[in-house]
Amino acid sequence: MRKNRLTRRDFMRFGAGAAALGVAGKVTYLTPSFLAAAPRAVAPSDRVRFASIGTGVRGCEIMRAALECPGTEIVATCDLYDSRLIAAQENARKQIPTTKDYRAILDRKDVDAVLVATPDHWHRKLVEDACAAGKDVYCEKPMAHTVADGFAMVEAMQKNKRIVQIGSQARSSIVAAKAREIYDSGFLGQVTAIEAWIDRNDASGAWEYPIPPDASEKTIDWNQFLGSAPKRPFDAKRFFRWRKYKDYGEGLPGDLYVHLLTGIYTITGINEAPRRAAAMGGLYRWTEDRDVPDLIWTLYEYPKFTISLHCNLNNESPGVTRLFGTKGTLEIVNEVLTATPQDTRPRPESYSIYGWPANLRKEYLEEFRAKHPAPDPGKSDVVAESQSFQAPPGYDYGVDHMHNFMESVRTRQPSVEDAVFGNHTAIACHMANYSYEKKTVAVWDEAAKAIKG
Repeated sequence: MRKNRLTRRDFMRFGAGAAALGVAGKVTYLTPSFLAAAPRAVAPSDRVRFASIGTGVRGCEIMRAALECPGTEIVATCDLYDSRLIAAQENARKQIPTTKDYRAILDRKDVDAVLVATPDHWHRKLVEDACAAGKDVYCEKPMAHTVADGFAMVEAMQKNKRIVQIGSQARSSIVAAKAREIYDSGFLGQVTAIEAWIDRNDASGAWEYPIPPDASEKTIDWNQFLGSAPKRPFDAKRFFRWRKYKDYGEGLPGDLYVHLLTGIYTITGINEAPRRAAAMGGLYRWTEDRDVPDLIWTLYEYPKFTISLHCNLNNESPGVTRLFGTKGTLEIVNEVLTATPQDTRPRPESYSIYGWPANLRKEYLEEFRAKHPAPDPGKSDVVAESQSFQAPPGYDYGVDHMHNFMESVRTRQPSVEDAVFGNHTAIACHMANYSYEKKTVAVWDEAAKAIKG
């Protein structure tokens, strides 16, 4: 995720966390994963040979993350644009076979796993074919372009007994893990409301990427790019700015909600679709040539709490996830986690009793003080102070997430973010878009595996 990656790499710019963010008290650095702390040697027999399908900016980023993991080797790449094949070789730091036909990747006997970083509408086909070919798959978020796609991908994973991991890296974040520990401890009490947002205010954040000067039908396999999407003449804007169009992507929910939801699901331990979603928003500023909103605000209903998410491409502010509990509040701002207790000590009623006669008021206050005496001298009855935590400078949970995938490939242990989990967060994204487009509340019908209005 572009903005969060910048945040992770710029911990010190955000003020070692505390002062710049107004966090009270000392910030405790969390212990990084064993990968970041001490990379280990991997036996040649356990080496994971992988190929990348899709080598745009995100594809190259996850390729580099995979190469940072012990015991990995890239053996081939695939993309539909000539210059991206060159960029792939530059990021691989060696000459490797390249192709525009992903089937050539899946036919290779030396490929254990594939990294899929393509437009959303290609995810289902690539995951299904890769699983059928006996390859494990790391697939970028959101997992699916449609509800039907998501369930087909889950089936492909289960039927072929493959490792499938979805690329929402918060699932492997040590900050999210610490938040889960605090949540599970009961420190927050009963959590009934959660809010989160990611906002941007620049052309790149709105997916208005520059078009490379060599982009043409000669350098891009346009028909292959379209895949299952409606046929249309070559359009370089659609190829490079595909998130702006419903034919290929899921707009703001698919790009940014999925990160927020992954973090929230990880912290709270839920793994299900929302019951209902109500979304509003609009296309206010970035109105030229796009069919998805530049602002969307969604209220989700879950069994134990309500979640409010929003993304706004018209004003930048720190990314926030905030959980409201009866005993405390948990907040993550720019990857700094702060847990703040609520003062829930018993206190006498201070409003309604002033409509009582003085003698009744006096009797009530005396009875309250008798039941709740002040603490003895020297014994503190002060509510604990806020505590703040963050990852150490340089920590990148994207690498840890990729490492978790590679370990699953080696050990055949379940992925930390399998297709079932990825499908649930994707369904939430579909529900937000459904509600926004149809101007109605989206209801999840679990039995029918469908969104209904």
